[in-house]
Amino acid sequence: MSIVLVSTARAPEKWASTLKEKNKSLDIQIYPDVQRPEDIEFAISWKHPEGLYQSYPNLKVIASMGAGVNHILKDENLPEGVKVTRIVDDQLTKDMSHFVLLQCLAVSRNLFTHLQDQESKTWKVKSYQTPEKTSVGIMGYGVLGQAAGNVLKANGFDVKGYANSSKIVDGVKVFGAEEQDEFLENTQVLVCLLPVTSETKGVLNLEVFKKLKPDGYLVNVARGEHVVEADLISAIDQGVIKGASLDVFQEEPLPESHPFWSHPRIQITPHVASMTDPESVANQLLENYKRMKNGDSLLNEVDVNRGY
Repeated sequence: MSIVLVSTARAPEKWASTLKEKNKSLDIQIYPDVQRPEDIEFAISWKHPEGLYQSYPNLKVIASMGAGVNHILKDENLPEGVKVTRIVDDQLTKDMSHFVLLQCLAVSRNLFTHLQDQESKTWKVKSYQTPEKTSVGIMGYGVLGQAAGNVLKANGFDVKGYANSSKIVDGVKVFGAEEQDEFLENTQVLVCLLPVTSETKGVLNLEVFKKLKPDGYLVNVARGEHVVEADLISAIDQGVIKGASLDVFQEEPLPESHPFWSHPRIQITPHVASMTDPESVANQLLENYKRMKNGDSLLNEVDVNRGY
């Protein structure tokens, strides 16, 4: 029985050493140097080559290295019956919440505008909004969304959520799918924390941007597939919204020729809103490895059909 580490974007050696420190008996193979594919039953994965897992005939579980699983589920050649899990980690959640808070504070205090003025050596005083006068709408009010909402609320922001069904969570009004227009009309800073599904791909489009409050702003820390890129550029250029902060993209790394790089009102970070620390999540992965061997239910298992 063997574990394979597959990562085209993160150094797998650190993950291997961390896991081995906690359980020296582990048999770990690191892709692409896999000598015994028939022994592999558990994969720890981040952005694997499409179709790879067909090569492991006894694979039972694919564990994402992060909170997202679209990089796994978008592979149309996943072996039938393989279970998929995601990471749920307090530090990961905290890091995401702080990043969202950082973006919302930057918007309310005109930080991005002042940075642009600095480039042109323009001294321009502009009044700012207090958090209490800044409405933030979080699309995707699950674990990460709720944590971000609580941090924003604690810092004075007017917070609303959006999910499949309406509810109240920790004093925050969460609008249901049938109330999307009302949610958008009461949102200035739109934060996307949705999972990627067939229903949510392209959800950040021109029609959505037009429904936001005046001076609308987009913060996308979910996945690049949510954004219709041409619509976002049009919305900013037409003054429908005043700008966007993007941490995720349809193609990563973002190509040098992409127009987002040179757009003065688009802020770019390289998928760093929250990054998984192997030390923090190793026990969770090893617990699921043990559960797989014992035939027990897995922690944080994803519904493959729903996509989350």
